[in-house]
Amino acid sequence: MSGDPVGPSDQELLLATVGGDEGAFVEIYRRHRDRVFRFAYRMTGSPETARDVTHSAFVGLLEAPGRYDAERAGLGTYLCAAARNLSLRHASRVWRERPLSSALGLRPSREPSPEQGLLVEERARLVRDAVLALPPLHREVLILAEYEELDLARIAEIVNAEVGAVKVRLHRARRKLRAALEARMDNGALAAK
Repeated sequence: MSGDPVGPSDQELLLATVGGDEGAFVEIYRRHRDRVFRFAYRMTGSPETARDVTHSAFVGLLEAPGRYDAERAGLGTYLCAAARNLSLRHASRVWRERPLSSALGLRPSREPSPEQGLLVEERARLVRDAVLALPPLHREVLILAEYEELDLARIAEIVNAEVGAVKVRLHRARRKLRAALEARMDNGALAAK
């Protein structure tokens, strides 16, 4: 048995939510909020916007639970798809209006020395900025594949595209990311002192 071995399924919780069980909705939120937030954060580069997107995705489910079709996808996938749509709407409004350097960084896993820690932070910032500079359709599949470690079929469900289209977007996203990082390396941005 996979998932939560004890307790109701997402579908059962959603039915209870529709029936007015507030605790059931809280459990749905608890189960799925972290993944939805991480995805929204990586799509938008802003924790504030990611919180808004996450909130809106769950409010959308609460206000219109009939839009969710358990036959098409799992509830987590549905919520990520909602977050994707909200993130893309946000991106279309603010595309390139703010400097990429304003986004928050990835946390380095280890810092053996202060100098190495600074180098790790700088590399993380450069990678983050390069990911945020990707077009939204490329950025979303890269985030879902590399950070969320989802398979192509799940990604296709979330972005509402064919698996073949996801493969092409992911290939192009990786190629563009590699080229951007190589260009920065050639300019000495990643060189150690």
